[in-house]
Amino acid sequence: MEAVTERRWVAREFERPTLLVSQVCSKFGLRPMTAGLLMARGCSDTDQVAEFLDSRLAGLPDPSLMLGMEVAVARLADAITAGEPILVHGDYDVDGISGASMLVEVLSAFGANVDYFLPLRLHHGYGLSAEAIRSTAADGTKLILSVDCGISAHEEAELAAQLGIDLIITDHHHPPEDLPRSIAILNPLQPGCQFPFKSLAGVGVAFFLLVGLRRHLRDTGAFGERKEFDLRRVLDLVALGTIADLVPLRGLNRTLAKQGLKLMSSTSRSGIKALKKVADVKEVNCGAVGFRLAPRLNAAGRLEDAALGVRLLLSEDEQEVGAIAGQLDQWNRERQDLEKQTLDAALLELQDAPDRKSIVLGDDGWHQGVIGIVASRLVERFHRPTVLVAFDGDDGKGSARSAAGFHLYEGLAACSDHLTAFGGHAAAAGLGVTRDSFASFAKLFEQTVDDRVAEEDLIPTFYYDEEITLDEVSLDWAMELEILAPFGIGNPEPIFMVRQVEPVQVASLGKQGEHLRFTACQGGFSAACVAFGMMDQREMLHGVVDMLCTVGVNRWNGRESLQLRVKALRPTEG
Repeated sequence: MEAVTERRWVAREFERPTLLVSQVCSKFGLRPMTAGLLMARGCSDTDQVAEFLDSRLAGLPDPSLMLGMEVAVARLADAITAGEPILVHGDYDVDGISGASMLVEVLSAFGANVDYFLPLRLHHGYGLSAEAIRSTAADGTKLILSVDCGISAHEEAELAAQLGIDLIITDHHHPPEDLPRSIAILNPLQPGCQFPFKSLAGVGVAFFLLVGLRRHLRDTGAFGERKEFDLRRVLDLVALGTIADLVPLRGLNRTLAKQGLKLMSSTSRSGIKALKKVADVKEVNCGAVGFRLAPRLNAAGRLEDAALGVRLLLSEDEQEVGAIAGQLDQWNRERQDLEKQTLDAALLELQDAPDRKSIVLGDDGWHQGVIGIVASRLVERFHRPTVLVAFDGDDGKGSARSAAGFHLYEGLAACSDHLTAFGGHAAAAGLGVTRDSFASFAKLFEQTVDDRVAEEDLIPTFYYDEEITLDEVSLDWAMELEILAPFGIGNPEPIFMVRQVEPVQVASLGKQGEHLRFTACQGGFSAACVAFGMMDQREMLHGVVDMLCTVGVNRWNGRESLQLRVKALRPTEG
C-alpha cells in the first residue's frame, strides 16, 4: 500500500457580507480580513461576534436542561448530607483523569465522603469495571458516579443494580439504542435531552453536574455557614480534558477551554505547574496542552496506572507532584519508543499489502496503550479509516481512527456481529474482537468503508481561509488574529495561501535537523518562516514555491516577532 502524497489545496467557502464586515470592523476595531474570518467561524451578526470574542461564563446553559440532572443532584445531595461514601469511576485518558480529579476535588469541598477509581488499561480494560463494582459493594459503598464512561456498560450497570448500588452515569460518547440500567444518565447525546450543546467532553458533562449540584445545595441551605466552592477554580481541569479529547472547540467548549487556559497560564495548581516544568511549557495554549501536557498525563493510563494522574492534579505537596511529573515524563518517553516500534511494524506489514480503502491490522506483540496513537499516524500517512488490534491470546482490543469523512461509530455498528464490544465517536473508537472473528471483521469493515467512501475522498485536502500577499502581513495583524484562539478541532487556526514566494536563507532546525527555517520573499516584502517536520521538502526551497501557512507571533526571550508557520509547500506552476 502506497502512502498518499497527493494533496488538494481548497479554499474554504463562506459568506462575507460587505455590510457585516464593515460593521464588525467599525464596532470591534478589526481588519476586514479578521472580520471575514469571524464569518467563517459561523458569526452572522455583531452579537454573535461579540459572543465569540467575549466567551463569558455568565451565559452558560441551565444545567437542569440536561436529562437526568434532577435525579442525579438529588441523590448526590442526599449522600453528602448523610455522609454516605461516593465512588467516582473515571477513565484512563486525560478526559477521564481530569474529570475524576475535578469531581473528587469539588465533591470533597461540598462535604462529600468521596473516593475514586480509574481502571488499569491492561487489567480492567475500557469502561466501568465489574471488579471495581464488586469491590465497592464489599466496602459498603452504595453510590457510584462515572465520568467519561458507562454509556455502553450494560453488564456492569446490571451488576451494580444487583449489588444494591445506585449508579449515576455521566458520559459524552455516542449512546447505544438501549441505555444501561442506572438511576440517572447525563449525556447530551441521549434521546430526549434538551441541553442545547451536544459536543461536550466527559469532563464538560461532569462540570455541569457540579454546577447543578451546587445550585441544589445552595437552594436547600445545605452549605449553611460554609463558603460555597468557586467552580471557576476547576476550569483548568475542564480545559485540560476538553482540549485533550479533541472535541470541537466551538460554542460552549471554546468558552470553557478559553477560560480554563487563562487559569492554567497563571495556575497555582501544583500538579499542572510540575507538569509544565517537565514538559518545558512556557506559554500555555491548545498546542501546549494537546502536544506537551496531555501526552504525559495519557502515558500513565497507556502504560501503567492513570490514578497517578489524579494524584498529580489533586496534590499540593511540591515534592510529591515533582516526583509524579518526572515519572509521567519517563513513561511518556517509553510510550514514544513503543509507538515507534509499533509504527515500524505496521508500515512493514503494509509495504506489500494490496491497496484498499481501509487498514485493519492485528498483532500479538502490540501494546494496547499505543495502538490508538499509531492508528492516527497511519491515517496521516495513508488517509484511510484505520483499525489496529492488540491480541492477548484469543482476545483482541482495538483502536480505530477515521479519515475521509467516514463515521467510525456507524461503521463499526454495521460490523457489530463480528465484535465483542465497541464504542466511541465519528472520528475515534475502541472495540473488542476475537482472533477467530478478526478476518471476517476486516473483510466486512473494508466493504463498509468501500460502500460509504468515494475514491476522491481518499485524497486528503488542505483547506485554507484566504489567499494573501506578504505586503498584507504584519506583527500587529498576527497579534490581532490571536483573538480567534483557542484553536483546535472545530475552530482551526486560520491558514493562508501565499503564491510565488522565493525562499532565501534556508537552514535546518531541531536535534536531527528535522525542521526548516527560511525567509520568504515576494514583491519586495519578506517574512520569517518556520516549517516543522518538513526537512524532506528542503530541495523544493531551491525554487519559487506556493505555501500554506499560519500567521503568528514568535515570542522568545521577551521579544515578539512575526513568524509564518508553514503547513504545506508546492512548486509554483509555470
